[in-house]
Amino acid sequence: MQPIRINLWSSPRNISTAMMYSFAQRKDTMVFDEPLYAHYLKTTGIVHPGNEEILQSQNNDGEKVIGEIILASHNKPLVFFKQMTHHLKNISLDFLSQTKNIIFIRNPRQIIASYAQVIKNVTMENVGIKKQWWLFNYLKERSMDCVVLDSNEILQSPQNVMQQLCAALQIPFDENMLHWPAGPKPYDGVWAKYWYNNVHLSTGFSKQKSSERELPSHLEPLHEACKVYYEQLYPYSIKAL
Repeated sequence: MQPIRINLWSSPRNISTAMMYSFAQRKDTMVFDEPLYAHYLKTTGIVHPGNEEILQSQNNDGEKVIGEIILASHNKPLVFFKQMTHHLKNISLDFLSQTKNIIFIRNPRQIIASYAQVIKNVTMENVGIKKQWWLFNYLKERSMDCVVLDSNEILQSPQNVMQQLCAALQIPFDENMLHWPAGPKPYDGVWAKYWYNNVHLSTGFSKQKSSERELPSHLEPLHEACKVYYEQLYPYSIKAL
């Protein structure tokens, strides 16, 4: 029997790693951390922290990643893939018909303010929301499984929203998804040491003070442009009750 495959198509600067940790607490689930990351770096030539380590740690060929990891047989009935939407570069998207897909959004004001701490000139591609809107429409037009999830809704009511998410994915809810042990995880990507310090301190879904950062005034036009896509996706998202 083929496993249920779930792709979390996240924006950057979201709680996607916490979502991976959440699903990893299920005994019926295997998780993978950004399996298309090396493919993205190789395809675009973009250089990220730990670039060589990443390229050496994963298959650089996205089509092989899809065949050998995402669509492969696994020894657990549910397989969760934490993904970044912008990693979908120069590969066939036919595999999405064989997976359940979550479009994982966040208020772009928070994403941009967070990114600006590291990169002054944040771009639309950095934020990822336009690509998510495109992917949402791609999936809907082809009647492929698609759920929209907003991280702020999870943080308002973790148990309620995660219960609704599991119902939408047609899998049973597991209370173990609400908590995980602090510290690095064996399934973290090799890039964890550059990006995961805060989530390694976490033991559950909780709002961070950094989410209240102010948006630099020179990035307000970008926020206005991104908000158009976010406001079209948000109405489809699961809401905290």
